[in-house]
Amino acid sequence: MTKAAVLDYDLAVIGSGGGAFAAAIRATALGKRVVMIERATVCGTCVNTGCVPSKALLAATDARHVALDASARFPGITTWAGDVDMSGLIGGKQALVETMRAGKYVDLIGAYGWTLRQGNAAFAGTADEPVLEITGADGSVQAVRAAHYLVATGSAPWAPAIEGLDVVDYLTSTTAMELQEVPASLLVIGGGYVALEQAQLFARLGSQVTMLVRSRLASAEEPDVSRTLVGVFADEGIRVVRRVVASAVHTDPATGEVVLAASVADRHEEFRAGRLLVATGRRPVTQGLNLDAVGVATGDRGEVVVQKALVSTDPRIWAAGDVTGHREFVYVAASYGALVVENAFNGTRREVDYRHLPRVTFTSPQVAAVGMTDKQANAAGIRCQCQVLPLEYVPRALVNRDTRGFIKIVADADTGRILGITAVARDAGEIAAAGVYILEAAMTVPSRSPACGAPT
Repeated sequence: MTKAAVLDYDLAVIGSGGGAFAAAIRATALGKRVVMIERATVCGTCVNTGCVPSKALLAATDARHVALDASARFPGITTWAGDVDMSGLIGGKQALVETMRAGKYVDLIGAYGWTLRQGNAAFAGTADEPVLEITGADGSVQAVRAAHYLVATGSAPWAPAIEGLDVVDYLTSTTAMELQEVPASLLVIGGGYVALEQAQLFARLGSQVTMLVRSRLASAEEPDVSRTLVGVFADEGIRVVRRVVASAVHTDPATGEVVLAASVADRHEEFRAGRLLVATGRRPVTQGLNLDAVGVATGDRGEVVVQKALVSTDPRIWAAGDVTGHREFVYVAASYGALVVENAFNGTRREVDYRHLPRVTFTSPQVAAVGMTDKQANAAGIRCQCQVLPLEYVPRALVNRDTRGFIKIVADADTGRILGITAVARDAGEIAAAGVYILEAAMTVPSRSPACGAPT
């Protein structure tokens, strides 16, 4: 940048989700001039289409399921649940979203005093002197120059290449939460956390759900998790089909059903349902940012390539949140949005650290984990030992009359240090939260515990 260049802001933030807001709040607290550019609705994925609406619907369907299930679980209790008013349920979810959008996000902009501009942002200029061009709804273009730039544009649902998918009216995790009627039947492609939550949600609303999974449910977690969830889902009428590779899909003109052709363990099968939900993951949103123009490298999935300090290949352009291809949690984005500001303006050189990051899937029972699985420990060359406690031996689970699940501890066989904890249980997220402190404190287990893979 030449000495004659005039900086409009100290920090220009593209996006308005958790990472963007955390960065803007921290920067304004440091006395920096901040502009935030958003092309759509303020708040990003979490509040608008992600965790808030999905967890609101999951809570509602869990309440309905408890009402239906309580009579069977608890002697002397009679409960019932009526039909679902889907439009009313979606309306209540949307009202909650709008309340949180105003109170938790939009109102903070005025309180902290940064500038919000609506429009599409794209980089121009050069790697040495990057500029943001903001194109408004009326076609007007305005240039913004800043000392530092933060790309926090998040991610969007991604669908694999399946013949015919582009002409089928399929659902994503976003559009599924806008349905005004409960589908009579639903095919779900995917076995990750979004697919798991959505499959159980619609099954509890009354849909006949079939999950089509390439490997296994929750494939990144312990195999015990998949086995437990398959049993839970079977009890709730959810069919899980493994080793599925979808090849083509079309809509039957006679019935209006979606027909999906796939290979299943090397044999050909067809699956039919009223609706199709594709929940095969998300991809970073970087299209249209013109990152190449300023020398910012992107990866195979479009993610902004960053160092551990979250700086890109341009020393003045940073990235945080889903757009980096890192862990897709709003609390990760928020933490690293603030980290970017500290590194950019205070030179702290802080780095990302995922060693003790808790992760939760809000099925019922929940799936939660922190630290390593035994597979990850073995891959790291650690001789590990495991302890698995089925919930049937936990008094609290017996009292709740819900013993579906387990708690597993992975520890270093030589030192006894706990490396990871996985739980499938009601409120398992609380166990993972406690597990963060257990791992941070380097707590240990007795050395007599069996080795990983041994009977427990």
